[in-house]
Amino acid sequence: MNRKRVVILGATGSIGESALKVARDIPEQMEIVGLAAKSNARKLAAAANEVRPELVCLVEETQIDVLREALDYEPRIFSGEAGLLEIACLTNADIVLVAIVGTGGLRPALAAIKAGKDLAVASKEILVMAGEIVMREARDKSIHVLPVDSEHNAIFQCLEGKQPADARRIILTASGGPFRETPRSDFDSITPEQALKHPTWNMGPKITVDSATLFNKGLEMIEAHWLFAVEMDRVEIVIHPQSIVHSMVEFTDGSTLAQLSYSNMCFPIQYAVTWPDRVPNSLPPLDFSKLSKLEFSTPRYEDFPALNLARRAGETGGTLPAVMNAANEIAVAAFLDRKVRFTEIWRIVEQVMNQHTPVANADLDAILGADQWARAQAQGCVESVKG
Repeated sequence: MNRKRVVILGATGSIGESALKVARDIPEQMEIVGLAAKSNARKLAAAANEVRPELVCLVEETQIDVLREALDYEPRIFSGEAGLLEIACLTNADIVLVAIVGTGGLRPALAAIKAGKDLAVASKEILVMAGEIVMREARDKSIHVLPVDSEHNAIFQCLEGKQPADARRIILTASGGPFRETPRSDFDSITPEQALKHPTWNMGPKITVDSATLFNKGLEMIEAHWLFAVEMDRVEIVIHPQSIVHSMVEFTDGSTLAQLSYSNMCFPIQYAVTWPDRVPNSLPPLDFSKLSKLEFSTPRYEDFPALNLARRAGETGGTLPAVMNAANEIAVAAFLDRKVRFTEIWRIVEQVMNQHTPVANADLDAILGADQWARAQAQGCVESVKG
């Protein structure tokens, strides 16, 4: 295979760190030509000093001098949101890995598509908010949108060479989070510290809380709907605490294919970068003699309302998924700040969704407008809880 030239947006987060590990592991197949981060100038400089990309972007312009001082070579430096768009369109890049948490990755992702770059998507929000627009633009430009989420990467592998119509069900696995077996009566007393203890994955605070509420899985259902062009009612969730089976596809003939590996984001990142090739690496293969059991169960839909809220948002479409996503971001931040209880995350999201009149076939401005509206509404809900 040819060496892939990669731009990483969100280089200092956990996905960015894993992508740098992959680049170290398979240097013959992966070269990093651009790195971007929001505000962590020293961490960005440390990564840049190691892999020596020609372009570096720091969105937080006040930290540019810190970045310059910490660099031991002279790349071209971009800054601000404009810099993010520029680095996403880097002429000699083959693929742009979008690992920016939240809505910040949306415009750079669309800019990369317009510039004809393949997209490796680790930011759920991009497809949840604007899946219709992103996938349409990608089709028009004949570029590939490659999933980096372990679940969607697994489905991508299971579906390889098949049509969406061949799949009867897309089955996303969920660890169930830290409260999988916690009685509903104890939910009100859940603390941020408890919610941040994920049983199998090490992630940032927002996504870890989303895994505890199961909103993470709800967002993934909507993501799968757009990525694989399947209706929401063909997307299902199954609880699988061991996080070894990353997802499954049941085909129309009753056969089910699954993708298995240890819980390590380097696996899906590498496959997204090297696809359609498979490349040897130093990651540990599964040792079946040590896998004592793989368990599967149905989610507790009544106790974890996120899944049904997400199904509703995905089925309604238009601006409603963006509203759900934005309200959840505000509610999670309020929970982490101890302003609302754990159970109020779902209640706030549902309240904001109920107040919204969805706009069908929304353009980017309408989606971003709905996002801003939902944030304000959710903030109001948080204030009323505090009050």
